[in-house]
Amino acid sequence: MSTWFDGSGNPTDYAEIIESIEEHHRKGGTVYIGSDSHLHSHEYSLSSAIVLHGASGQRGGKYFITSKKFNKDSCHSLAERIIVETEKTIMIARNIVDLYPDIKIELHVDVSSAEKDEATSGLAKMVIGYVAGNGFNCEIKPRAFAAASVADKHTK
Repeated sequence: MSTWFDGSGNPTDYAEIIESIEEHHRKGGTVYIGSDSHLHSHEYSLSSAIVLHGASGQRGGKYFITSKKFNKDSCHSLAERIIVETEKTIMIARNIVDLYPDIKIELHVDVSSAEKDEATSGLAKMVIGYVAGNGFNCEIKPRAFAAASVADKHTK
């Protein structure tokens, strides 16, 4: 199991995260999950975020983050990195849905829409299909805040 941290950088036991998700679910909130990676000189870092937002009586949001470093040679292309990010996001979501099948959950992927002329634009349809094929709702940039903002903040 990965090491998780809360939004303040304090180590957090995964069981505590599950308790927070359960309470959030009882209060009608949505769970947003996203991952992002950033290439450094000899390695890249992959961060995944679980964001809790929109529960009854909740002000603001709460998030948890996990990060891991990988050898630069383990992914040979941007497409491969995006697939790794998406796969990690789906795996986290499946673990949560296994515990709470009726939870409101949305997956966020750090790609731009197919209409844009960005490096990840050509991957948008494939990644959206991958997420949808696994039974989840998917958002991409600019709406993919769990990936493009929260996880991104922890990859640098």
